[in-house]
Amino acid sequence: QVHLVESGGGLVQAGGSLRLSCAASISIFSLNSMGWYRQAPGKQRELVATITSSGSTNYADSVKGRFTISRDSAKNTVYLQMNSLKPEDTAVYYCNSRTVLRSYWGQGTQVTVSS
Repeated sequence: QVHLVESGGGLVQAGGSLRLSCAASISIFSLNSMGWYRQAPGKQRELVATITSSGSTNYADSVKGRFTISRDSAKNTVYLQMNSLKPEDTAVYYCNSRTVLRSYWGQGTQVTVSS
């Protein structure tokens, strides 16, 4: 079982920045990957960014150049730095971790970007 605890969401004006954190209950190197997904009202959950155990990253086209995923192995924490935020980035952001057998989700953190 992997427990994920997210933090860092909030309300920000368009053009502003936020940093989300996701602390895992086990070593992040024991996970195949970690990532961030988001779900806006009335929409399906979508991938935002992922990082593998080897450090490879992947981003949704809509956030490339604005968001950066990173990790601190000493803290078993993955971060999502979000810059140049837009109103369409408003959503609940969920941390995800994957092993060979299972996928785990955090409780979600709300990000609201005002215009």
